[in-house]
Amino acid sequence: MLETVKYLIGSAGASGYGSKSTAEQVTESGGDLSSITAIITGATSGIGAETALVLAKRGARLVLPARSLKAAEEAKARIVSECPESEILVMSLDLSSLTSVRNFVSEFESLDLPLSLLINNAGKFTHEHAICEDGVEMTFATNYLGHFLLTKLLLNRLMETAKKTGVQGRIVNVSSSIHGWFSGDLIRYLGLITRDKSHYDATRAYALSKLANVLHTKELAWRLKQMEANVTVNCVHPGIVRTRLTREREGFVTDLVFFLASKLLKTIPQAAATTCYVATHPRLLNVSGKYFADCNEATTSKLGSNLSEAARLWSASEIMVSRDPKAVFNPLNALF
Repeated sequence: MLETVKYLIGSAGASGYGSKSTAEQVTESGGDLSSITAIITGATSGIGAETALVLAKRGARLVLPARSLKAAEEAKARIVSECPESEILVMSLDLSSLTSVRNFVSEFESLDLPLSLLINNAGKFTHEHAICEDGVEMTFATNYLGHFLLTKLLLNRLMETAKKTGVQGRIVNVSSSIHGWFSGDLIRYLGLITRDKSHYDATRAYALSKLANVLHTKELAWRLKQMEANVTVNCVHPGIVRTRLTREREGFVTDLVFFLASKLLKTIPQAAATTCYVATHPRLLNVSGKYFADCNEATTSKLGSNLSEAARLWSASEIMVSRDPKAVFNPLNALF
């Protein structure tokens, strides 16, 4: 009850910020970001677009990958209208396609740009069951697996940039408190909904993908520490806000639900605050493997803190993104 009251009134936590803080407010202490190159997925609308705008205002060079180049160009134009001096590159990326992810990374590396910040923000809520071209359930493929491969392929560039510049690299995975709604065997459930649509539940599939984001953060933080890399990774719950994530369910019922819940909803500038805080604030130097909500460290679900499950998911993910035709992903295999 007390936490709900704090949320509603926007009471500041240990960081000095709270649920009512905006992205611009939390980046005031981040200083000039002109030495930073940031890749932000899902930056054509909603929270991602606000994140990109605020980072551009702070001087960061932006790379905006998107499935729709038209939407990305429009997002760029909106940012440039407010920040005429901003440097923004638009590139093609479909996170549901591992081939597209590899092509994007290859194209980005050909530009020989530094990389200090990767924000894995893009998200999809798929109401109808679908399978991506790589044979994996669509929500999981877009929200998690594509970002897993993207991060894996960009990690060397992040580490190289940190070593050359002395500026610590940061990875931010945008998850959701909904990750706590999933219980059970995540690998087995992924196998079930990939093979048989009769087991598909849109909300549970979304919760699974967000749990995967949390577990990815935990395992990657451990691996970065083992490598003594000057790169951190954290994940965030942005809060509840009406964005294009609900675009497949517009109408009276959706409008009514959001109206009734309006006191709990954040504005988009407020929802982008935690991402921007974790991406830029000096206080988070050397902080890694943590989960943040309302710009303060928070607690994940019990499953989200299970390090053995994080390692298990990582192993399965490595097989799923493997180019080796012999590396067949069997989610029901006892190995995982």
